[in-house]
Amino acid sequence: MAEHPVIEIGSLLIDRLDQIDLTGPFEVLSRLPGARHRIYARTMEPVRDIMGLRLVPDATLAEAPRLDVLHVPGGPGQEDLMRDEAVLSWLRAQAAGARKVFSVCTGALLLGAAGLLRGRRATTHWASHDLLPLYGATAVDARVVVDGDFVFAAGVTAGIDGALALAAELCGAQAAQRIQLDIAYAPEPPFDSGTPDTAPASVLAAARAAGADLRRRREETAARFAAAAAAGEAARG
Repeated sequence: MAEHPVIEIGSLLIDRLDQIDLTGPFEVLSRLPGARHRIYARTMEPVRDIMGLRLVPDATLAEAPRLDVLHVPGGPGQEDLMRDEAVLSWLRAQAAGARKVFSVCTGALLLGAAGLLRGRRATTHWASHDLLPLYGATAVDARVVVDGDFVFAAGVTAGIDGALALAAELCGAQAAQRIQLDIAYAPEPPFDSGTPDTAPASVLAAARAAGADLRRRREETAARFAAAAAAGEAARG
């Protein structure tokens, strides 16, 4: 039997991420025929997700090969990297050679800071969705958005949906459906409160209040990026 060609998949590991942004897609994409899925970070030091789960990279950013699939998770720690040129330049370089670029949650904002959202349709977590236009993107209210070679998944668990869509693009619908069956992905949540439109008003208000400081920081970062982009365009024009 012929071997499947290797698909080099690399996920960016950041401190204080939402671990399902990373592990949900890993569960799907690592099962693709020929997949070689590795986790990359600035250093080999372990990090912890926002709830304290300890995660360890496979290799540093500098050691990553040219990736076929670049996977960028999000979470509160994303904000700390929005002006980290070592990370942003790595994202730009990998995206330039990748077959697919896949962001989950506020990983889209990191792609935005790297200048990779301009002119694209995209989505992200509901609490940051309206910031996407400041990075030059068209914000689409959908759980998964595909724009050319870019796949964007909205908040956290949407990464599983996005990874299945990406799996279908890479290896066909039957391969993706087999993975979905193997992982028994048939969600039936006990509550219909997974979006701002369906959550009770009191639940939504509490969530917004808890995230208010991070939201303010993200607004400031996005505004700075938009202003710098506008200034650059004015200088070129």
